[in-house]
This record gives sequence, structure tokens and C-alpha cells, in this order.
Amino acid sequence: MATVKLSFSPAPVHVRTARLVGVAVARRAGVREDLLDEVRLAIGEACTRAVALHRQYGLHDPVLVEMSDSGAYSVRVVDRAPIEAGIGLAALPPDELAKESLSEDALTTGVGFALLAGFVEDLQVRPVDEGIGTEVRMVWPVGR
Repeated sequence: MATVKLSFSPAPVHVRTARLVGVAVARRAGVREDLLDEVRLAIGEACTRAVALHRQYGLHDPVLVEMSDSGAYSVRVVDRAPIEAGIGLAALPPDELAKESLSEDALTTGVGFALLAGFVEDLQVRPVDEGIGTEVRMVWPVGR
């Protein structure tokens, strides 16, 4: 298996499907059994974040999830929200995330990144496609 691609409309009900597929692919790729809960939680958090951003901005574009087992198990979750919406709080320290001056949506995005950083050692967040969209890339080791 090289890559599994999944795209879904930005509705919360589809996040569960993405988690289930992600864990099934992780298991098949050889991710250790004790890491599968982390995989499930991280994929759920990244997809929930993407769905929330799409709904906040009224976007109907699908959320893209790509899973690959080449060398390690990697998962990419791509949204199409404006960059400042999806990536702006990624670099804030945790104490800044608690400030009341942040909007509820901004706080949710920042807390989402903080949770992801707790689930995934190898986490990258970067803009895609000329300022429209964010890629959240997560990687776990496989034991073959």
C-alpha cells in the first residue's frame, strides 16, 4: 500500500469515519498497538479542526485526508480555510492561549494545536496552495 486518500464534506459526522479509516490503515501499516489510541485522537482532532474552519468560513470544499505507510505512517489533513484562520496560533505558547482577548474560534484552533502536539511527536503545520489552506502532517513510527 502506498497512499490512501479520503475526502469528505465538512460535516462533523464524517470525522468518525476518518478516524476509523485512519486507525485501520495505521494497524495495517504496522503502527504499534499502544499508539493506536494516539493515532485515533490525533486524526479526530485534526479533522475536527478542519471541519470547524470550513464551517466557520462557509466553505463547501471537501476536507482531504491522506495516509501513507512509506517508511513511517504519515497522515495529512488539509483544509481550505484562509491561512490566518488555520495557522495563526500554531506558534503561540500555551500561556498565551489562555488569554481572554482571543476569540472563541481562535482559542479553539490554538487549543487544537496544543492537543495535537501532545498526541504526536512529529507534527508539522504549514500553509498550502498560495495562502488558501493549511496542511497538518502527523507521523508515527512503524515496526515491521
